[in-house]
Amino acid sequence: MTPLDALDLRLLELIQADSRMPQSELGERVHLSTAAVNRRLKRMRDEGVIQRYGAVLSPAALGHPLTIVAEVETESEQIDLLDAMKRSFKACPQVQQCYYVTGEWDFILVFVVRDMAQYTALTRQLFFQSNNVKRFRTLVTMDAVKLGLDVPVVPVVPVVPVAPVVPAA
Repeated sequence: MTPLDALDLRLLELIQADSRMPQSELGERVHLSTAAVNRRLKRMRDEGVIQRYGAVLSPAALGHPLTIVAEVETESEQIDLLDAMKRSFKACPQVQQCYYVTGEWDFILVFVVRDMAQYTALTRQLFFQSNNVKRFRTLVTMDAVKLGLDVPVVPVVPVVPVAPVVPAA
């Protein structure tokens, strides 16, 4: 991957705040031509730095006002069983985020749902019908204090290896 310079980082900051900003405006803000901005954004997309562009939608406005966090413990950590669970979680439109984690729980899921009845139906589908869910715990959110997927954009400091100190004989 090509190292990110200060201009790349500033472009990332700007598009993270507003991915619809025209490349000509991005260029004005970072003092680059539109063509140079285009080349940098394409390179960062090709290298996976920019994973996707999108809009942030209001779950409540679309009929999903309830956010629920579920912690899931598996019965077995056999790779084929874990992979099947991951596929089922990915395929569920109400699962907004899914993390395979260490510790007491194996998965953390964030759901957006219409109501508790919909969540109950999802638990039957995703947890009770699975032969690999030992237990799960549900946390119902009361207030979204902070939402977002923004990544802090800071200069990447390369790690410089230090030669080991050899004591004098």
